[in-house]
Amino acid sequence: MQFEKISVDQRVARANRAVDRVLNRALRSMDGVKSAVGLRGRKAPYDDLRYEFVGGPADTLRAKHYDKSLRLLWKAEDQAPWSSFRDCTPAERDMFQMALRFLTPAEAEARHRIAAPEFRALLQREYTRSERQAIVNILSAVGHGEAYAWLVSAELLGEVKSTGARAALTMQVLEEAKHFLVLRELLQAFEVPIPGQSAWEYMFMEGVLKAEGVEMFYGMNVLVEGIALSLFGLLSDLPGLEVLRLFHLDEARHTALPSNYLKEFPLTRWQSLNPVTSFQRLRMLLPALGIVARLEADMAELGLDSFQFGGALIRKISKLAYRNGFLLPLPRPALLKALNGAMNGYCKLTRANHRFTNFTEAETTPGARQLQVEDEIFAELASAAP
Repeated sequence: MQFEKISVDQRVARANRAVDRVLNRALRSMDGVKSAVGLRGRKAPYDDLRYEFVGGPADTLRAKHYDKSLRLLWKAEDQAPWSSFRDCTPAERDMFQMALRFLTPAEAEARHRIAAPEFRALLQREYTRSERQAIVNILSAVGHGEAYAWLVSAELLGEVKSTGARAALTMQVLEEAKHFLVLRELLQAFEVPIPGQSAWEYMFMEGVLKAEGVEMFYGMNVLVEGIALSLFGLLSDLPGLEVLRLFHLDEARHTALPSNYLKEFPLTRWQSLNPVTSFQRLRMLLPALGIVARLEADMAELGLDSFQFGGALIRKISKLAYRNGFLLPLPRPALLKALNGAMNGYCKLTRANHRFTNFTEAETTPGARQLQVEDEIFAELASAAP
């Protein structure tokens, strides 16, 4: 795979890494002290340095229960045809055992590449070591995010009203588990070190996990899933990463969940406009800008501009936020202008001959199918966003 690499100032990249190391140690030490004295320290029982939950992999337990449960998952449409469930695929209605025959050619190819012994060789052949490390650095950010999304969706399950909403959240918990486990094995196949969370990722994810009530919908389904949707769309056309298109489809449903839920159980006017809550939402969002800056050198290695990606991301997640009533301290146009100004200010300081760029007008999802999926979510928002 040939990339048109983007030149970055290595002094800036080194400074970013140094700041991250210092800040990361400080944050973790502070949370450790808080936990030791009974205050609210780190909430997630997750070991990002080992890319595992506390307690280790326990793969035997997973295989005996999670994997087996998925194999034996019965379909209500088949077993209770009198019910309103329509949970069988067309292939399952004819013959469940032959469902794989009905995968699209792209899905079948992605499935084969993930399962085939040649997959690691494909990655070695397509990418240099520095490119493989860059891909892993980028995807590990969302990989750790999947761990937090798993935790948050499990907590949110107890917060939502109605049988249907609990059913929807139950499926998201299941899919987050699948995303974490499959993405973890995918990253391991690149055979380069998988980094722990950066300071910005740590702040961002802990802020989402510590949100309460329906604000978890904003943190998880708008922010975390919005980032995941954008990253999977960004990279899913690369050789060996075609399976990310399936992740992308799942994330599209996840980002649509709060909209569908809040149509039936809307936020109160106070929940939407509360100035304290609005500032908390902004505080939850801002570390995402640090993540964008932290990934600049890795994206440049793949010929990608991290701030173009960041601008597209902010445009998309702000649409979701405002459409769902999760208002921030500024009207959306003013917010986009302010964040675009902040990104340009950073680039002016760190990039030679930088000219003002409207990053929030960028589109970094390259594939036509992926754009079609996102259009189903975002195109309808244009008239709804304030």
